[in-house]
Amino acid sequence: MSRRLLTIAGIILLLACGAKAEAPSPEAMSAARKLVVTLRIADQYRALLPQLLLKLRPVVAQDRPEIERDYDAMTAPGAEIYAPFFASMIDQIAAVYAASFTIDELRQIEAFYAQPAGQKLLSKSDALAQASAQIAQDVSQKAADELKQRLIEALRQKGHKL
Repeated sequence: MSRRLLTIAGIILLLACGAKAEAPSPEAMSAARKLVVTLRIADQYRALLPQLLLKLRPVVAQDRPEIERDYDAMTAPGAEIYAPFFASMIDQIAAVYAASFTIDELRQIEAFYAQPAGQKLLSKSDALAQASAQIAQDVSQKAADELKQRLIEALRQKGHKL
Protein backbone atom coordinates (compact mmCIF):
# COMPACT_ATOMS: atom_id res chain seq x y z
CA MET A 1 0.00 0.00 0.00
CA SER A 2 2.89 2.40 0.67
CA ARG A 3 3.98 2.20 -2.96
CA ARG A 4 0.47 3.16 -4.00
CA LEU A 5 0.52 6.16 -1.71
CA LEU A 6 3.86 7.19 -3.17
CA THR A 7 2.53 6.70 -6.69
CA ILE A 8 -0.48 8.90 -6.02
CA ALA A 9 1.65 11.50 -4.24
CA GLY A 10 4.05 11.50 -7.18
CA ILE A 11 1.22 11.95 -9.61
CA ILE A 12 -0.15 14.85 -7.60
CA LEU A 13 3.33 16.40 -7.57
CA LEU A 14 3.57 15.97 -11.32
CA LEU A 15 0.16 17.58 -11.68
CA ALA A 16 1.30 20.56 -9.66
CA CYS A 17 4.74 20.96 -11.22
CA GLY A 18 5.12 19.03 -14.43
CA ALA A 19 2.08 19.57 -16.60
CA LYS A 20 2.72 21.45 -19.82
CA ALA A 21 0.82 24.66 -20.49
CA GLU A 22 -0.42 23.27 -23.80
CA ALA A 23 -3.42 20.96 -23.51
CA PRO A 24 -2.96 17.46 -24.97
CA SER A 25 -4.98 16.53 -28.03
CA PRO A 26 -8.29 14.70 -27.63
CA GLU A 27 -6.70 11.60 -29.16
CA ALA A 28 -3.82 11.74 -26.67
CA MET A 29 -6.26 12.21 -23.79
CA SER A 30 -8.31 9.24 -24.96
CA ALA A 31 -5.24 7.01 -25.14
CA ALA A 32 -4.04 8.29 -21.75
CA ARG A 33 -7.45 7.71 -20.10
CA LYS A 34 -7.43 4.15 -21.41
CA LEU A 35 -3.96 3.63 -19.92
CA VAL A 36 -5.01 5.13 -16.57
CA VAL A 37 -7.95 2.70 -16.45
CA THR A 38 -5.72 -0.24 -17.37
CA LEU A 39 -3.25 0.77 -14.64
CA ARG A 40 -6.15 0.76 -12.16
CA ILE A 41 -5.12 4.10 -10.71
CA ALA A 42 -8.71 4.94 -9.78
CA ASP A 43 -8.89 1.67 -7.83
CA GLN A 44 -5.86 2.78 -5.84
CA TYR A 45 -7.57 6.08 -5.07
CA ARG A 46 -10.79 4.27 -4.13
CA ALA A 47 -8.79 2.18 -1.66
CA LEU A 48 -7.52 5.36 0.02
CA LEU A 49 -10.91 7.04 0.34
CA PRO A 50 -12.15 5.09 3.38
CA GLN A 51 -9.07 6.21 5.31
CA LEU A 52 -9.61 9.81 4.26
CA LEU A 53 -13.29 9.73 5.15
CA LEU A 54 -12.56 8.06 8.48
CA LYS A 55 -10.23 10.95 9.35
CA LEU A 56 -12.85 13.50 8.30
CA ARG A 57 -15.70 11.86 10.22
CA PRO A 58 -14.90 13.22 13.72
CA VAL A 59 -14.23 16.69 12.34
CA VAL A 60 -17.47 16.84 10.40
CA ALA A 61 -19.75 14.85 12.73
CA GLN A 62 -18.43 16.43 15.94
CA ASP A 63 -19.27 13.30 18.00
CA ARG A 64 -22.98 13.75 17.34
CA PRO A 65 -24.67 10.39 16.58
CA GLU A 66 -27.39 11.90 14.39
CA ILE A 67 -24.75 13.53 12.17
CA GLU A 68 -22.60 10.41 12.18
CA ARG A 69 -25.49 8.30 10.81
CA ASP A 70 -26.12 10.74 7.97
CA TYR A 71 -22.40 11.11 7.34
CA ASP A 72 -22.02 7.32 7.08
CA ALA A 73 -24.95 7.11 4.66
CA MET A 74 -23.58 9.92 2.50
CA THR A 75 -20.10 8.39 2.33
CA ALA A 76 -21.09 4.74 1.88
CA PRO A 77 -19.30 2.87 -0.90
CA GLY A 78 -20.96 3.63 -4.21
CA ALA A 79 -22.26 6.99 -3.01
CA GLU A 80 -22.32 9.72 -5.65
CA ILE A 81 -20.20 11.94 -3.40
CA TYR A 82 -17.10 10.31 -4.91
CA ALA A 83 -17.96 10.59 -8.61
CA PRO A 84 -16.70 14.13 -9.34
CA PHE A 85 -13.40 13.40 -7.60
CA PHE A 86 -12.83 10.19 -9.55
CA ALA A 87 -13.61 11.87 -12.87
CA SER A 88 -11.39 14.84 -12.07
CA MET A 89 -8.55 12.63 -10.92
CA ILE A 90 -8.73 10.43 -14.02
CA ASP A 91 -8.71 13.47 -16.31
CA GLN A 92 -5.82 15.15 -14.52
CA ILE A 93 -3.70 12.01 -14.38
CA ALA A 94 -4.50 11.27 -18.02
CA ALA A 95 -3.35 14.80 -18.88
CA VAL A 96 -0.01 14.15 -17.15
CA TYR A 97 0.44 10.89 -19.07
CA ALA A 98 -0.64 12.53 -22.35
CA ALA A 99 1.87 15.33 -21.81
CA SER A 100 4.64 12.86 -20.98
CA PHE A 101 4.24 10.33 -23.80
CA THR A 102 3.33 10.33 -27.46
CA ILE A 103 0.04 8.77 -28.53
CA ASP A 104 1.93 5.77 -29.91
CA GLU A 105 3.87 5.34 -26.67
CA LEU A 106 0.65 5.54 -24.63
CA ARG A 107 -0.87 2.82 -26.78
CA GLN A 108 2.22 0.63 -26.47
CA ILE A 109 2.31 1.02 -22.68
CA GLU A 110 -1.41 0.31 -22.41
CA ALA A 111 -1.06 -2.74 -24.67
CA PHE A 112 1.65 -4.14 -22.41
CA TYR A 113 -0.30 -3.58 -19.19
CA ALA A 114 -3.45 -5.03 -20.75
CA GLN A 115 -1.64 -8.33 -21.40
CA PRO A 116 -1.28 -11.03 -18.72
CA ALA A 117 2.38 -10.15 -18.10
CA GLY A 118 1.49 -6.49 -17.57
CA GLN A 119 -1.37 -7.39 -15.25
CA LYS A 120 0.95 -9.68 -13.31
CA LEU A 121 3.50 -6.86 -13.01
CA LEU A 122 0.77 -4.55 -11.71
CA SER A 123 -0.41 -7.08 -9.15
CA LYS A 124 3.12 -7.80 -7.91
CA SER A 125 4.52 -4.26 -8.11
CA ASP A 126 3.91 -3.40 -4.45
CA ALA A 127 5.62 -6.56 -3.21
CA LEU A 128 8.46 -6.13 -5.70
CA ALA A 129 8.98 -2.51 -4.65
CA GLN A 130 9.05 -3.48 -0.97
CA ALA A 131 11.49 -6.33 -1.57
CA SER A 132 13.71 -4.10 -3.72
CA ALA A 133 13.71 -1.36 -1.09
CA GLN A 134 14.67 -3.89 1.61
CA ILE A 135 17.50 -5.25 -0.54
CA ALA A 136 18.77 -1.73 -1.22
CA GLN A 137 18.62 -0.89 2.49
CA ASP A 138 20.46 -4.09 3.47
CA VAL A 139 23.16 -3.65 0.83
CA SER A 140 23.58 0.02 1.74
CA GLN A 141 24.01 -0.84 5.41
CA LYS A 142 26.55 -3.55 4.60
CA ALA A 143 28.41 -1.17 2.28
CA ALA A 144 28.41 1.59 4.91
CA ASP A 145 29.77 -0.77 7.56
CA GLU A 146 32.49 -2.11 5.27
CA LEU A 147 33.43 1.31 3.89
CA LYS A 148 33.59 2.74 7.38
CA GLN A 149 36.10 0.05 8.39
CA ARG A 150 38.18 0.53 5.24
CA LEU A 151 38.28 4.30 5.66
CA ILE A 152 39.18 4.06 9.35
CA GLU A 153 41.99 1.64 8.52
CA ALA A 154 43.28 3.86 5.70
CA LEU A 155 43.23 6.91 7.98
CA ARG A 156 45.06 4.97 10.71
CA GLN A 157 47.73 4.01 8.18
CA LYS A 158 48.18 7.72 7.51
CA GLY A 159 48.87 8.23 11.22
CA HIS A 160 45.44 9.40 12.42
CA LYS A 161 44.25 8.12 15.75
CA LEU A 162 40.67 6.90 15.56
